[in-house]
Amino acid sequence: MERKFWHDKIAYQIYPKSFYDSNGDGIGDLKGVISKLDYLKELGVDIIWLSPIYPSPFADQGYDISDYRNIDPRFGTMEEMDELLKEAHKRGQYILMDLVVNHCSDEHEWFQKAIKDPDGRYGKYFYIEEVKDGKLPCNWRSYFGGPVWDPLPGHSDRYYLHVFHRKQPDLNWENPELREEIYDMVNFWLDRGLDGFRLDAIINIKKALPFKDYFADRPDGLCSIHNELHEANGVGDFLGELRDRTFKPHDAFTVGEVFNEKEEELPDFIGENGYFSSMFDFEETVFGQSQRGWHENYDITPDDYKACVYKTQRKVSDIGFISNIIENHDEPRGVSRYLPGDMRDDSGKKLLATVYFMLKGIPWIYQGQELGMENLKLSSIDEVDDISSIDSYKVALDAGCSESKALKLIEKYGRDNARTPFQWDDSENAGFTAGTPWLRINPNYRSINLKAQKDDPSSVWNHYRNLIALRKDPEYKDIFVYGSFTPFLEDRHNIMAYIREYEGKKILVLGNFDREEKKVILPYTPDRILNNNLDELTLKGNELTLLPSQAIIAYVG
Repeated sequence: MERKFWHDKIAYQIYPKSFYDSNGDGIGDLKGVISKLDYLKELGVDIIWLSPIYPSPFADQGYDISDYRNIDPRFGTMEEMDELLKEAHKRGQYILMDLVVNHCSDEHEWFQKAIKDPDGRYGKYFYIEEVKDGKLPCNWRSYFGGPVWDPLPGHSDRYYLHVFHRKQPDLNWENPELREEIYDMVNFWLDRGLDGFRLDAIINIKKALPFKDYFADRPDGLCSIHNELHEANGVGDFLGELRDRTFKPHDAFTVGEVFNEKEEELPDFIGENGYFSSMFDFEETVFGQSQRGWHENYDITPDDYKACVYKTQRKVSDIGFISNIIENHDEPRGVSRYLPGDMRDDSGKKLLATVYFMLKGIPWIYQGQELGMENLKLSSIDEVDDISSIDSYKVALDAGCSESKALKLIEKYGRDNARTPFQWDDSENAGFTAGTPWLRINPNYRSINLKAQKDDPSSVWNHYRNLIALRKDPEYKDIFVYGSFTPFLEDRHNIMAYIREYEGKKILVLGNFDREEKKVILPYTPDRILNNNLDELTLKGNELTLLPSQAIIAYVG
């Protein structure tokens, strides 16, 4: 495998609106990010992905872009973006932006011109269809609920496609002229000094054409969008062209948000000449989901989590580099999702951090994860901002759930959980803003915050810092970056264990998700313990007793 600059890096996602507000307007901004680069450097972060900061009407929190070549004034200016790139590069850090090109905003000039002339140049940038007798071109359900078709403003007989929000019309990648516009825009940013992109919903750019109905799976007569994704073939033609025209000439780092990929296509996505440098592992993210709604989801257990992780590690093997996460801006907090309720203390949080962070691939941290930030309690639907959660609330009510139960589902799965402002300290508004925060602060910020953890050597924050330092230690780095992955004690209930090996040197990672201690016989007698999330250690030769919530990293030379 050809070694790349990003192979040994630690990546971090910033949700700019909630990271740090420099001017007191209640919204995080670029100056806020710049002011915290040293914090990220101290933590050990190399690659920084910014969720969208482009101009947008914010129907979907910036993922509806109205101008791809500018910065939304709420976040700052192009000059401040240039300053961010300069300051990050000065610190040896890399900046990624979100590339959202499955759709744009209905306020983008392309769509506004399409409205004026649906049959003209810009009308062909979108999927605009004639509708007769009220019969829609297909019965697909959008990700945010309702049909994927809406009337084109000013044209009663024309409808446009949007697989997400109605204010996010899908771009027609079948049109080479549209693709040229996108390539030119991507190169605009890379030429400016950007280091790469995270590609949003990128698998959606290829549609199963011609449009057709699938079996309806809810009383609304619509079907899951996943039906057409399963049948859509040929996305690689678009992605290969995008890579060759933009990413490759710039040696850019890219990470794809890829769902529904076909396993045999994995080398095409992240292999030696893959479309992307890496892609996120969503195996455990989608586990337990029901197409009928959150009310039919079922919880993931530690054994389920282990099985999902091992499945991905085996599938990827030596093909390329997967990106490992436990949360992001679209998901609930990882400690609230993957840890049983009575294990969501500091020991449990450090356990989860350990077993995911040392996997093969690139470890990603979502802002606040390094503090062990948790899900948000709700008392009313009026407290919810996220459009996806609001739709899921309605679906649950229509399915017969009580308002109380529907609200509990949002507490468990809602996207606002990850979007509450970063908890810097225990002062008013958690030190995030001097003004009124755009989204309410999690009340637990008084006890869960950076200031309280930074000087505490046993804190969750310092545990993440130690894990990062261990991955970067020259003595062990190649084992973590290039070493093989072998499951160990795979059938043991509530035990997650694996071996990383490179050139005869081995590192064992073990975690106990059980409420009882577990005795295990190690395949090797460790030369040294590299990390232990608890103060106690019971190891006699190769017999290890794992206490509840204990995680151990051991080295065998």
